[in-house]
Amino acid sequence: MMMNGELAGFTIPRLGMGTMALAIEGRPDRDTAIRTIHAGLDAGVRYLDTAWSYYLPSEPGTGTAKDLGYGEKLVRDALASWDGPRDEVLVATKTGYRRTMEVSAFVAPVSDSPESDTQGRDSEGCSRRPGGERQHLQAAGSQYGWMADSRPETMIRDAKESALHLGVDTLDLLYSHGPDPEVAYEDQVGALKQLLNEGVIRYAGISRVDNAQIDIAREILGDKLIAVQNQFSPSHPDPEHTMEHCAELGLAFVCWSPLGGFLDAFDQRAYDPFRTVAGKHGCSYQRVVLAWELSRYKRLFTIPSARNPQEINDSFAATELTLTQDELAMLNASVDARRG
Repeated sequence: MMMNGELAGFTIPRLGMGTMALAIEGRPDRDTAIRTIHAGLDAGVRYLDTAWSYYLPSEPGTGTAKDLGYGEKLVRDALASWDGPRDEVLVATKTGYRRTMEVSAFVAPVSDSPESDTQGRDSEGCSRRPGGERQHLQAAGSQYGWMADSRPETMIRDAKESALHLGVDTLDLLYSHGPDPEVAYEDQVGALKQLLNEGVIRYAGISRVDNAQIDIAREILGDKLIAVQNQFSPSHPDPEHTMEHCAELGLAFVCWSPLGGFLDAFDQRAYDPFRTVAGKHGCSYQRVVLAWELSRYKRLFTIPSARNPQEINDSFAATELTLTQDELAMLNASVDARRG
């Protein structure tokens, strides 16, 4: 099976590495995280995916400055200490989200104090939303969550900070992290357009989107829109058929949470057919899942997270796993039955 693809001017394996698990709650120590990224790169990974919002809040609200940039700086330092060909590695990041720490459904009020600057940040360097209400995405039972803040000025400022965190003059690929219910999607995509025009980024992507939003972004960004990053796995099989829409438009489809999810609960029964196939091949079911995903679309990239070298080595071995046509047909049928 051909496992390489074109993305942002790079010809790279279509199995990359998400770095969220190395930077947020449950993350390993920094030394282990660096070794995990090195293991992925040594195995053949050439696409690292990070985000401005990969950090761990340390008090209620959107975190404090001491941990901001953790994930991007981790990627920077891992690449700087790796003895392989850095120029072969695509680093993509995302803008437009914040991390939150909740205490009894904490909602920060708008600050009218003189400590709030004209950029909309408080004295801790955190972003506040107009109206005091925030969109929260939070795993059940967790004190941590996510908050969209996709005001154009915030996205632009954070993207420039991402370049500083990563130690580059220009970002190869920047995604908008997700729609913000308080910001018109055209305005959000307009921020990406401005970043392209200013030379801050080379290519743009969008994430957590439906087909209508893909069309809006395509209209505004043209051929500089190259990728859609949406959730895709056997337990979340793209119910809105955005992968097919990407194929129609010639866009790459990058699947996040390709093994079900790092923090959120998911239906384990969806993976039973993959466990059956894994038993026949003598490998992990996760490896079978990733090999199956790569078979779904020739421009699909999958970016599993890993918390140690063993996990990323097992994941990357999916590029060498050949599933039979009968196995693929059975797995496709099991997932498509869930999808509707």
